[in-house]
Amino acid sequence: MTLYSCCLILLLFTWNTAAYGPNQRAQKKGDIILGGLFPIHFGVAAKDQDLKSRPESVECIRYNFRGFRWLQAMIFAIEEINSSPTLLPNMTLGYRIFDTCNTVSKALEATLSFVAQNKIDSLNLDEFCNCSEHIPSTIAVVGATGSGISTAVANLLGLFYIPQVSYASSSRLLSNKNQFKSFLRTIPNDEHQATAMADIIEYFRWNWVGTIAADDDYGRPGIEKFREEAEERDICIDFSELISQYSDEEEIQQVVEVIQNSTARVIVVFSSGPDLEPLIKEIVRRNITGKIWLASEAWASSSLIAMPEFFRVIGSTIGFALKAGQIPGFREFLQKVHPKKSTNNGFAKEFWEETFNCYLPDGSKSSPASTSFHKGHEEGLGAGNGTAAFRPPCTGNENITSVETPYMDYTHLRISYNVYLAVYSIAHALQDIYTCTPGKGLFTNGSCADIKKVEAWQVLKHLRHLNFTNNMGEQVDFDEFGDLVGNYSIINWHLSPEDGSVVFEEVGHYNVYAKKGERLFINENKILWSGFSKEVPFSNCSRDCLPGTRKGIIEGEPTCCFECVDCPDGEYSDETDASACDKCPEDYWSNENHTSCIPKQIEFLSWTEPFGIALTLFAVLGIFLTSFVLGVFTKFRNTPIVKATNRELSYLLLFSLLCCFSSSLFFIGEPQNWTCRLRQPAFGISFVLCISCILVKTNRVLLVFEAKIPTSLHRKWWGLNLQFLLVFLCTFVQIVICVIWLYTAPPSSYRNHELEDEIIFITCHEGSLMALGFLIGYTCLLAAICFFFAFKSRKLPENFNEAKFITFSMLIFFIVWISFIPAYASTYGKFVSAVEVIAILAASFGLLACIFFNKVYIILFKPSRNTIEEVRCSTAAHAFKVAARATLRRSNVSRKRSNSLGGSTGSTPSSSISSKSNHEDPFPLPASAERQRQQQRGCKQKVSFGSGTVTLSLSFEEPQKNAMANRNAKRRNSLEAQNSDDSLMRHRALLPLQ
Repeated sequence: MTLYSCCLILLLFTWNTAAYGPNQRAQKKGDIILGGLFPIHFGVAAKDQDLKSRPESVECIRYNFRGFRWLQAMIFAIEEINSSPTLLPNMTLGYRIFDTCNTVSKALEATLSFVAQNKIDSLNLDEFCNCSEHIPSTIAVVGATGSGISTAVANLLGLFYIPQVSYASSSRLLSNKNQFKSFLRTIPNDEHQATAMADIIEYFRWNWVGTIAADDDYGRPGIEKFREEAEERDICIDFSELISQYSDEEEIQQVVEVIQNSTARVIVVFSSGPDLEPLIKEIVRRNITGKIWLASEAWASSSLIAMPEFFRVIGSTIGFALKAGQIPGFREFLQKVHPKKSTNNGFAKEFWEETFNCYLPDGSKSSPASTSFHKGHEEGLGAGNGTAAFRPPCTGNENITSVETPYMDYTHLRISYNVYLAVYSIAHALQDIYTCTPGKGLFTNGSCADIKKVEAWQVLKHLRHLNFTNNMGEQVDFDEFGDLVGNYSIINWHLSPEDGSVVFEEVGHYNVYAKKGERLFINENKILWSGFSKEVPFSNCSRDCLPGTRKGIIEGEPTCCFECVDCPDGEYSDETDASACDKCPEDYWSNENHTSCIPKQIEFLSWTEPFGIALTLFAVLGIFLTSFVLGVFTKFRNTPIVKATNRELSYLLLFSLLCCFSSSLFFIGEPQNWTCRLRQPAFGISFVLCISCILVKTNRVLLVFEAKIPTSLHRKWWGLNLQFLLVFLCTFVQIVICVIWLYTAPPSSYRNHELEDEIIFITCHEGSLMALGFLIGYTCLLAAICFFFAFKSRKLPENFNEAKFITFSMLIFFIVWISFIPAYASTYGKFVSAVEVIAILAASFGLLACIFFNKVYIILFKPSRNTIEEVRCSTAAHAFKVAARATLRRSNVSRKRSNSLGGSTGSTPSSSISSKSNHEDPFPLPASAERQRQQQRGCKQKVSFGSGTVTLSLSFEEPQKNAMANRNAKRRNSLEAQNSDDSLMRHRALLPLQ
């Protein structure tokens, strides 16, 4: 039974190896065997398997020169290790390398070969079978290239814990150690690459892109990570498509239609070269230009895409490339390849034929493959035209350096260096096993593995704990996910001016070790857009919103598609594409363009503005006129007019008017705390002082004229001291109101931001409107009392206390302050102060003009009326008027009484006043006396009544002038005594007061 099993397994192994002839593998014996998986071809020929006959292995097509260079890097590293005296001395590494043809099926077919050999070795059949051709089991595999292929291979190798070190598979899914237990890699994780792509788009301020990904385990996870990064940066994706090298023409057409109709100019592509090639060919056929291609490292330097005939379409490509490494001696090794010399490399023959477009006639096994390779070469690589029947035979003396192919492009060794590093990683893990000291090993009880019987899982254990320094002096150690963290170079495709080929210009780098925000560096001066332009293309859904505007959301559109909305007043934006406008500080307002904040306009009733100047001029005019009147009154202080108007009280009244005019100036200029606290009390006290003076003057005269017989008591109580006392008491009440106001709620300067947004009104906050109301109310109360007395005394002698003018002044006062209340309540800002200034000036001018201008006119322009006789005449005339009215009133009463008693016709009153209407003068003067009276200065007054007219004639002369005047005076005094007229007695009482 055991022999049967042995034969069965050997039969299986024989069939497996028979499927891979010598020309389809690179193989070399050694003490320890490393496996290799490389894409020597880009794909397989499509073949319909109808299963009418036994299925045959599909043919690989389209030769990959870069894949063969990667294979050479593995062989070079192994030979370098074998020749090293320090690394694995006395040990020889062998290799078994297969072509994956860039497909999962071929990769799994090769992987089964590794697994099958390991299973045979695990059965220990040497004692049953004499296997002279026995090949040691594969303890590690280098490969594969694509992430999708590595995923399938890793699943299979992981079952047997065979370590797999990939040099080009960057999918982040492969970092999952629960699923891919034995997978490691020398290429960075795609997670960093996707982040770098998003950083580049953000750097160039693009926000409207399309995405294309290979429909495999490389493209889908990579583009998904990019979407996550794009979302964090507010980058919108217009379209997202999946592609494959096996997509049919209709699917390719649909993707191209989407690209052509999209407004996004930047296209992010996570794909390999073979998967992207059909799409690029169709885009070139349609001549879709103007797109910016952001390439992942899998195709950023692919020889399938970086072709001169494609450059007009993809000339703006910016891609990621792995950090280039240095492999000393590798160039010479590449140049030594030859079919006859490379006996262990079964791919050398095909490489030679494809490089020189010829065929090697020896051996029939390669003919079919060669034909298929030529066909594939026609489609993509252009190294040859036609099939083997049309190719000339190879001489074997061709010079490899005379032909330019990707194989000899060793200027930037990226994937090749990763292959080199992968081999050295395995070699150093074996070196750790070789030099392991028992008791310090990684296995149970510190045991060590036997280097001569080492197994794959033991190598995997040491790889996970690997730490060594490579030939470039860099530390190499795999993290817990089996990854190496590396940096990226950023390349831009240029067209070489020498031969027209596509060259990759390094324009920046991405350092994954740096802080966020400092990882990306780009030299924009080196970038050529579309192969010639220096201007960065525009790829945004909407045009940038200029400073002063913000982005507004358009309903139903992505966030990157927006409209620009002007910032509202009081807000600004000083950057492009602002998401929101910022509010200006409290004392600032947005400028006209809303790009910055400027200090708000400060407004108050200024000294320099026309309105303020006008009010100031009127106030100064009032002060000047008041001072002029005061000067006139002072100069003519001994004249009858000045004396008759109560000289001392008039001085105080004029002083109060000066204070009234001056108080208005406190309302002009920038309000300060001290001016706010001074202006209202100054205004209130000044006006109360003024009204008090007028009130005392008016009330004094009225009381004297209405007194029956003025006595010395009247003279005492209405003397000058009492008048000033009353003025002081009235003013003191206002002072008390102001003191209470200033103590409890003092006014203060206030910056008002609420009335108008762009203006700060500096006003006075009155502290207490109630206190202001009391101040104005008390002033108006005194004015009302004054108006009452003035109106009552309006018929008193005009030249004595000008009652009519006081009445008019009080009317003006009331009109002004009644109008002030609604005007004050309806205005704001500086106009509040202006309204109050106007009210103060209007009321002050009204008082000044009505009370004093008439007197000044008489004093300056009518001096003949400014005499004692004129004043006394006016006063006496008033007395006689009152007497006449009283006499006629008694006569009428007596007549009515007589009529009621007996029908008497009337009686003539006993009076010395003559009535011209019915009687002659009852007391005719002698002719000489009459003549003398006519010559003297006197006055006549006519008093009209309902029953006639009474003529009054008075004369005033000094007693010393002549005796006749004295006799006439005695006669008139006798007449007054006989009439016993009360008003005449008042006149006598008033004369001394004048």
